[in-house]
Amino acid sequence: MQNYFELFDLETSFFISDSILKDSYRREIARFHPDKFASKTDSEKLQALQNTSLLNTAFESIKSPLNRASYLLKLEGVDPFDEKDTAMEHDFLISQIELREELELIESKKETDQLEDFIDRIESHVQSKIEVISNAFKDCNDVLEIKKDVRELKFYEQLAKESSKIMNEWL
Repeated sequence: MQNYFELFDLETSFFISDSILKDSYRREIARFHPDKFASKTDSEKLQALQNTSLLNTAFESIKSPLNRASYLLKLEGVDPFDEKDTAMEHDFLISQIELREELELIESKKETDQLEDFIDRIESHVQSKIEVISNAFKDCNDVLEIKKDVRELKFYEQLAKESSKIMNEWL
């Protein structure tokens, strides 16, 4: 598997600077800008397009904490979103159901204040889970434990997106 961090000349780590990543991405993507290949052969143009596609995929794979943690786990041979692995902790599953039901109730009542509070609570869960994952990578914890936390983070991020979408529809 190609190491996406290496494409940007970064250490393979959960702990990367967003600004350094963005600067490196811009620098690398500029190398393959279509204007630089206008007079090149079709083969060279195709190669530049493929390189651009690879850089875009790499950037998307490591720019957010969720994607970066997922990618790091994949480098370790662990797919956090393997469809065959549906095991989740009972308490977390119950909390998922309760949060989704709460969001449905808020949406049905069109309670803007309650939705704002809900969004704040979910964002707090997202930040807390990112911190847990960060500490786990720092402490070199078991990848299966990190996998569990990454899966939970994905749930909270999806719920945050859904609740923000509802808020945007109401405004």
